[in-house]
Amino acid sequence: MAKWLVKTEPSECSIDDFAKAPDKSIPWDGVRNYQARNFLAEMAEGDEVFIYHSSCKRIGIAGIVEVVRGAYPDPTQFVPESPYYDAKSSKEKPRWQAVDMRYVDSLPRLIPLDELKSVPALAELPLVRKGSRLSVMPVSEEQWTIIRGLVG
Repeated sequence: MAKWLVKTEPSECSIDDFAKAPDKSIPWDGVRNYQARNFLAEMAEGDEVFIYHSSCKRIGIAGIVEVVRGAYPDPTQFVPESPYYDAKSSKEKPRWQAVDMRYVDSLPRLIPLDELKSVPALAELPLVRKGSRLSVMPVSEEQWTIIRGLVG
């Protein structure tokens, strides 16, 4: 099983939204960056994912979800009324992927970006590297363990 980190604005989808529906999955759709899309395509059922809150007052890793359905064509790319509509995408040759994820746990405290940056062993984590802040990114087993250790 792989490990991941996904960034979200809490006003759109937060760890609390996942927690309110612990037995239901939430589709992770609307990703419109090719590299992030490629990472979504690699996600498989059972993979663990950190939820990172961004563009808000309290920025940082807030909780954990798991992938319950691996990559499939993002349905929002086909809906003209959707902000994620892509006129160049077709059902025969979809350009964008989505995955479904389900709540696992909220962290006892938010782990802010500054704290992650202060840990030398996390220097290669894409989130802390300048210019590498995709909305979907891999996390190594070692990085996952270190981050989990920050909150006990």
